[in-house]
Amino acid sequence: MIRPGGFRGVAFGTADDGDGRSDKATSRSISRSLGIAEHWAWVSQVHGVAIAEAAEPGNIGSADGIVTSVENLPVAIATADCVPVVLEGRGVAAVVHAGWRGTAAGVVEAMLEALSKRGTPPERAAIGPAIGPCCYEVGPEVAAEFGPHVTRTTWGTISVDLPGAIAAKLEPLPVWRSGDCTYTSEELYSFRRDRTSRRQVAVGWLPSGLRS
Repeated sequence: MIRPGGFRGVAFGTADDGDGRSDKATSRSISRSLGIAEHWAWVSQVHGVAIAEAAEPGNIGSADGIVTSVENLPVAIATADCVPVVLEGRGVAAVVHAGWRGTAAGVVEAMLEALSKRGTPPERAAIGPAIGPCCYEVGPEVAAEFGPHVTRTTWGTISVDLPGAIAAKLEPLPVWRSGDCTYTSEELYSFRRDRTSRRQVAVGWLPSGLRS
């Protein structure tokens, strides 16, 4: 698991860590390594802007963001090129699954608004491994959604810096960025590279005693 420095409850998985959303053995293994509860909350990801609130473990419905104020309740999303984001605030943890469709539609802004309305604004954010601008070849219809974040792949075609676009949406929060590209790293799943159905997870949680 990748643990960003300075964060209290954030971890990004690799291919070797597995997908612990509904695989009990995998979630147990990951949870033991992180020192967190074995039972997680997750969502059915739909590339939209819906935000769900988790009060207990299990699948809590169709959404692309999860927020919780329950201590030691891990919330998780899974990716294999899309951008995983974990946010921390006083008494809150949140995760976001941000593909290009969700990012263009405003899933990051939806999460920021949801946290603000709850009275728990985020204090910092972490962006995990995702497909990088080196490899994220897109068509003109996608590029048109991302203005200053349009660039070129290493082979010269049109590309989008999706993690960069998301980091800009999170300003002025302090943002940690992985920098690992799922397409080029053999330690990470990539749908673009392998057409795999497998995913790595991003997990956020509120450690006990940090609710206030």
